[in-house]
Amino acid sequence: MGRFFSFFYVSLVVFLQISSVAHAQTIKPKLQTAFQQFITDPSLESGLASFSVLNAKTGELVFEGNSKIGLPTASTLKVITSITALELLGPNYTFPTHLYYTGEIDSLGVLHGDIIIEGSGDPTLGSDRYPEHSSNVLLNTWKESIKKLGIKQINGKIIADDHLSNGFDVPGTWTWTDIGNYYGAGFSALNWKENKLGANFEPTKIGQTANLISTNADSSFQLINEVTTGAAGSGDQVYAYSAPYAHVIYFRGSYGLDLKKTIEYSMPDPAAKLIYDLSASLWQDSIQVLDALKTFKTLQDENPNYQIPKQKNLILTVQSPKLIDIIHWFNQKSINLYGEAILKVIGKISANKMESQEAANMMAKFWQNKLKIPISMMKVYDGSGLSPQNRVTSIAMAKIMQYARTRPWFTDFYKGLPTINGTAMKSGTITATLGYTGYQKAADSQEYTFSLLVNNYQGSSSTMRQNMFKLLNSLK
Repeated sequence: MGRFFSFFYVSLVVFLQISSVAHAQTIKPKLQTAFQQFITDPSLESGLASFSVLNAKTGELVFEGNSKIGLPTASTLKVITSITALELLGPNYTFPTHLYYTGEIDSLGVLHGDIIIEGSGDPTLGSDRYPEHSSNVLLNTWKESIKKLGIKQINGKIIADDHLSNGFDVPGTWTWTDIGNYYGAGFSALNWKENKLGANFEPTKIGQTANLISTNADSSFQLINEVTTGAAGSGDQVYAYSAPYAHVIYFRGSYGLDLKKTIEYSMPDPAAKLIYDLSASLWQDSIQVLDALKTFKTLQDENPNYQIPKQKNLILTVQSPKLIDIIHWFNQKSINLYGEAILKVIGKISANKMESQEAANMMAKFWQNKLKIPISMMKVYDGSGLSPQNRVTSIAMAKIMQYARTRPWFTDFYKGLPTINGTAMKSGTITATLGYTGYQKAADSQEYTFSLLVNNYQGSSSTMRQNMFKLLNSLK
């Protein structure tokens, strides 16, 4: 009986190997034909496509077309940032935010000192995507913890300690058109409400100024509205123009006649907004703050020798959601802020380097060491893909995606990928660039890992997407 099963097992293995080889011989010409049709389409006459396909079970190369040519990634870069972080930090990593007080509390409940919030870069602080981490919940938690100490008045400051990132930081390779908008919100050690604000417009006559009717920005900002009313169906073409610490924000573009949408734009100083909101929450319970609301950055601007007091008392520590839960929304909704927060942690633990370019270099070096991917195949400048200067090869991206399949956290990572065209994959879109990377299970149960990047295509993005889906359908 033992000999029979041994013979059966060996025969089964041989059969599967032969079947795999036979399938590879079948799929390769199929992909070759599909890719050739794809790259000879007039839409790519002046463009370029890079396509890599791996056997997901063995990691063997199934097909490559221009696989070693670096192209802009757009948001497909997010999977590389995600996988790197999961590998280095683990899926249960959290960002702590500490609440402290300095000085003494007298018998009347007066704090003769400051309240300090110290951030470590939690990108979810105050985000409504996590009910237990929403702004209302956190503000109430902080307020109640202060009240439990018997504090009824603060004879000092509320300080937002954002020293970890030296204030509010935006990658230098991001464009002026992007950084004023919600998707171009930069990074702070104290991010707040995903670093975005909202504005509501009321359309008038086509071509005339659309009225700015409300915003949740405070009165310290000068909002200049140059938005016109667009034709019905023209949608949201509104762009905000500002920069870190700006006090003037321009709204330009057009707002469709039939549009009903809140326009989201980036906060110029999230840490300052956080302590403003905390102060307002304390005032609701008659807890007065007699001194100023200051960020560490502004205190150092006023006095370069200023340092946060070493003697401070911990009131409360709030932990972010787990990294795997942050990565879920990072990939599902392509939140660029999350990528920059994660990248900076990667840089910090790798070489104590939190500047975006340095941290991105660390990420590339990690994969050079881990998978022997040459640095020339991963020239990256941020963690989210918003930089148009990023250049990654499809084979590098596919190999990293394939590596993820071998890790214990892969199932949760996979669940976080959007389902597009019936496939679990991450998309990426910036000007004249589209990309998809993911996993495909074919009808015959073969499984593939793939990356497809396209740059400088002509025509509409919707038409190019359909062409890309047609090519990827060859894997089904």
